[in-house]
Amino acid sequence: MKKNRQIFMSLTLILQFGLNMIVPIFLCTMAGVWLGRRYDIPIITVPLFLAGALAGFTNIFKLAKKVYGQGGESDKNHAEKTK
Repeated sequence: MKKNRQIFMSLTLILQFGLNMIVPIFLCTMAGVWLGRRYDIPIITVPLFLAGALAGFTNIFKLAKKVYGQGGESDKNHAEKTK
């Protein structure tokens, strides 16, 4: 049963990584398309797409740091406990 839980936790993590990347890209791209059509400047989609990709990467980076325990106070506490 513990193995099944580990599998579900891994699948959840993979899903979180995907959603954390796709959602900002999709929202920024749709905002760029809408702004481009509304104000007749379709090139605005490109910088907003890049901003969405940067936001997605930042989200994934923060999540990975938290998951793998390389950030903040928890890492300092762990280092002190192992001494």
